[in-house]
Amino acid sequence: MNIKRAAVIGSGVMGSGIAAHFANDGIPVVLLDIPAKEGDDRSAIAKGALQKLLKADPAPFMHPKNAKLVTPGNLEDDLHLLADVDWIVEAIVENPAVKADLYNRIDPVRKEGSVVSSNTSTIPLGVLVEGQSEAFQRDFMITHFFNPPRYMRLLEIVGGDKTRADALAAVADVCDRQLGKGVVRCKDTPGFIANRIGVYWIQTAINAAVELGLTVEEADAVVGRPMGIPKTGVFGLVDLVGLDLMPHIAKSLLGTLPENDAYRSAFREHPVITRMIAEGYTGRKGKGGFYRLNRAGGGKVKEAIDLATGEYRRSDKPKLESVTAAGRDLKALAEFPDRTGQYARRVLAHTLAYAASLVPEIADSIVAVDEGMKLGYAWKQGPFELIDRLGTDWFAELCRSEGIPVPPLVEQAAGRPFYRVEDGKLQHLTTAGVYDTVVRPDGVLLLADVKRASKPVWKNGSASLWDIGDGVLCVEFTSKMNALDGDIMAAYGKAIGLIGDGKGAWKALVIHNEADNFSVGANLGLALFVLNIGLWPQIEEMVEAGQRTYRALKYAPFPVVAAPSGLALGGGCEILLHSDHVQAHAETYMGLVEVGVGLIPAWGGCTEMLARAAANPRAPKGPMPPIATAFETISLAKVAKSAAEAKDLMYLRPTDGITMNRDRLLADAKAKALELAANYSPPEKATYTLPGPTGTAALELFLEGFALQGKATPHDMVVCGKLAGVLTGGPKADVTQPVTEDQMLGLERKAFMELVRTDGTIDRIEHMLTTGKPLRN
Repeated sequence: MNIKRAAVIGSGVMGSGIAAHFANDGIPVVLLDIPAKEGDDRSAIAKGALQKLLKADPAPFMHPKNAKLVTPGNLEDDLHLLADVDWIVEAIVENPAVKADLYNRIDPVRKEGSVVSSNTSTIPLGVLVEGQSEAFQRDFMITHFFNPPRYMRLLEIVGGDKTRADALAAVADVCDRQLGKGVVRCKDTPGFIANRIGVYWIQTAINAAVELGLTVEEADAVVGRPMGIPKTGVFGLVDLVGLDLMPHIAKSLLGTLPENDAYRSAFREHPVITRMIAEGYTGRKGKGGFYRLNRAGGGKVKEAIDLATGEYRRSDKPKLESVTAAGRDLKALAEFPDRTGQYARRVLAHTLAYAASLVPEIADSIVAVDEGMKLGYAWKQGPFELIDRLGTDWFAELCRSEGIPVPPLVEQAAGRPFYRVEDGKLQHLTTAGVYDTVVRPDGVLLLADVKRASKPVWKNGSASLWDIGDGVLCVEFTSKMNALDGDIMAAYGKAIGLIGDGKGAWKALVIHNEADNFSVGANLGLALFVLNIGLWPQIEEMVEAGQRTYRALKYAPFPVVAAPSGLALGGGCEILLHSDHVQAHAETYMGLVEVGVGLIPAWGGCTEMLARAAANPRAPKGPMPPIATAFETISLAKVAKSAAEAKDLMYLRPTDGITMNRDRLLADAKAKALELAANYSPPEKATYTLPGPTGTAALELFLEGFALQGKATPHDMVVCGKLAGVLTGGPKADVTQPVTEDQMLGLERKAFMELVRTDGTIDRIEHMLTTGKPLRN
């Protein structure tokens, strides 16, 4: 079955967010809610939710135009619209009686064979289908999205005894390929996988912090990054999701969990938290939570609550000896002889033992549990992967020392790891005590799997080259935050040499990595070091080498396909501009942000953006419109907040591809590279018709207006003045003489070298490295 149209019933935060994400993939969706009791518009509730989506930050829509695919309505006048949809998602109040009434109303009007699913995370499927028709039960399932639906990758799917296998497969496929979700099959148990473990973890971490007398900052410092958990830690996470949500989840779990479940003994109400909720301190959506910003006196002072007294105090970043000493050694952290080490031991022991005790109750394999926690709670590693970091035998002893029964799976492991690599393939320990290969869905190619099964073709300190099969070579960045340096440029050069004319062992190149971010741009720390010792020739050589390398890739006799995800900034964006094709993950955030550090794009970014603006068929004629477009984009350091928005800003071309599921990105890029290689010829070199000084004067006049409005600082004027000179072709240009690419690159290089010698630019670079924020000087 195909899912061509969808409907969501319930326009609250989750329902409207799910509707927006359907629209992100181009699926028309009906959004229904109860009729408004006041006013003339009975569909005002759903329409109001749609308007909130357009104003929300972070944006639920990948592009504002996607809102046009959402049709708001109400459950009395518009129920007939369900007759045309293939999938109906129910996201209303967590009340079985209210849901049952809704199902009774939609069953007679829905299309035969259409899927109905509930977004519940607390009500068993068996309860939901009780009393419903046989046909309804065959078409019904639970599809539990995580909030916010656009950004959280986990989709837990639960089928019942009567649910059609083909319906489950169809919905799973749509969620995977089209909505970009990591689909995890769960059993019909309370909280499914992620919330069952996640809520226990949160409760355990809060309990231990209170009992051991830790501050919220200390607890988050231990439970956060050292354990591969987002820097919010536990208390920051609860602030994010809302303190007032926790009692509702607890009530639901306590009403459905088995009597001997460990959560029952872990659950407790803390008076400080109860008081916070009563006084409106429900987290970021309220007046604050465990953390808040005190704006008294016009300032912004971050404060944290004292878990003992309930009073707020100034929040200070803790410097913990345990965290510093342990580094990345999780076992060393848990063995550290102070309160924070004891805290790590207690949280790890209870949380991981609980997770291990739930297989096969909540899922058939440990892989599903690990995926659930990584995708749903953004853990870097799942519970069983964390146990492997500690060692199964060591973890068993930890459980005994904490008075926790050793889970049967851990006993069964008997010192063996839960995961191993055998013959280049990742394997996991099954509930039968034997190893089985981790199977990827069809069409998924992960660089991590390639790396397990082979050795790099070539590598240095910042990059590696991998053979990803079928004659395609892959460049992987491996530097810190994938900052670009000389080693990465050397890797490009090596790849060009290995592929040669594209007629040998390799015929195409893919640029890809599986880090959180594709690349944050050039290595500013290295640049600042060179600046401080005045090695100007080396800086100019670095710029020229980047230009030379990117140009060589653009005009190579073989196709170059870039496959970015996450941040692609500065030089990371420029390599995308020089690729034959970009296959971008939907959540790619691209931008030329060099002006923020007092520079201009000098690896061909200005030149390429000008060419794209000039080639835009919708642009007004004449030399100035494309110059103005490129100038605005670069001078304002515009960053696309999705791959769809990147097309608007011309960082991506209309022909570039977008992949919704990050796990499918490399496979899609490889397929495109092979397609291009079949009949490839490099692009023709471009020339530019530019006005020279008259155009520069026009842009400088525009800048002066910004300065008078207070929108441009003194150093902005200097930087953007240099940018204006480059984009208009320099002081010798006029519209009668074409400007070549080589001349444009020379202008970029000259402007860069002039800017890098200014105090204002050096101050901006130092400030960015120190604070992570741009300096407005």
